[in-house]
Amino acid sequence: MQQPTIADVARAAGVSVATVSRALRGLDKVHPETRERVVQAAAQLDYIASPTASGLASGRSRLIGIITPFMARWFFTGIMSAIEKTLREHQHHILLMDLERSETSMSRLSLTQGMLFKRVDGLIVINVEMQDAERDLVRRLGLPVVAVGSPFEDSPCVGIDDIGSAALAAEHLLALGHRKIAYVGRDYPEAAPRKTPIDRLEGFHQAMSRAGINTPPTWVLDSDWTAGDSRASAMALLSGPDRPTAVLAASDEMALGVWGAARQLGLEVPRDLSIVGIDDHELAPVFGLTTVRQDVAAQGVAAASTLLALLGLYDPSAIPDQTFPVELVIRGSTTAPAKP
Repeated sequence: MQQPTIADVARAAGVSVATVSRALRGLDKVHPETRERVVQAAAQLDYIASPTASGLASGRSRLIGIITPFMARWFFTGIMSAIEKTLREHQHHILLMDLERSETSMSRLSLTQGMLFKRVDGLIVINVEMQDAERDLVRRLGLPVVAVGSPFEDSPCVGIDDIGSAALAAEHLLALGHRKIAYVGRDYPEAAPRKTPIDRLEGFHQAMSRAGINTPPTWVLDSDWTAGDSRASAMALLSGPDRPTAVLAASDEMALGVWGAARQLGLEVPRDLSIVGIDDHELAPVFGLTTVRQDVAAQGVAAASTLLALLGLYDPSAIPDQTFPVELVIRGSTTAPAKP
């Protein structure tokens, strides 16, 4: 069955197409009786106004740009899902802008005017450090911005205390008696700088410094934050004669990669090697991984709600906190080091 058009509604109500458009958008200069007649005609015909046309008329697209460095990783898919569901409840939708680097370069893609101009009403930027030209572009377009993880100028920022989260994980290993602790998750030098890897490494160093422990530089491993890469990074470390008794991975995905390397080398977790991660990935309880849990969905809801508030579509007093607490979840991947 063919969908009814605005012309069909106009004929049924006995008015012009322009009057139907104004009436259904709630604009002035439409007599109340005429507006009621148009609304009734639209309801009887099951007419649904075009979001694109409505957006053009109102000057708003009802699209929110989501800028992310990755799309397929657990944290990013989880937070984008929560953002999308929250925006959808307020008749807004998302336009994904994936800036993930190409297979031939460690540099990420750049944000361009063509991605934004007259396409989105606002931006949610997830763990992307904006370049100067990108900052200038967003300012020039006058778009409201909510940042997640990495701050953007004076815009609202949602996230966790990454320094404190890594310190909490390290302190758990220290409390168990570990002193030979390695770290996996330093970004490669040629990679685009990201605040989360920098802050989590800083949290590890702070905890170790407070305990009076100097970590050998070779025990701080680079990784692209995937399980496969962390596994490769950990193989050489764990196969050497002087290996750590514990590893703190900056994410659960990397922690599971380290676990895979240990298993391949015949090491038993946690008897031979304790492993702790950060995030509480959906696979963490399956493997029994000790981790520092963050509420990813709650951060997504807060980011979306804050952006809607900046657009005047949400009560600012109902917005959740912007900095979310974390929790140490102790499972079976950590224990006291074996006695020599």
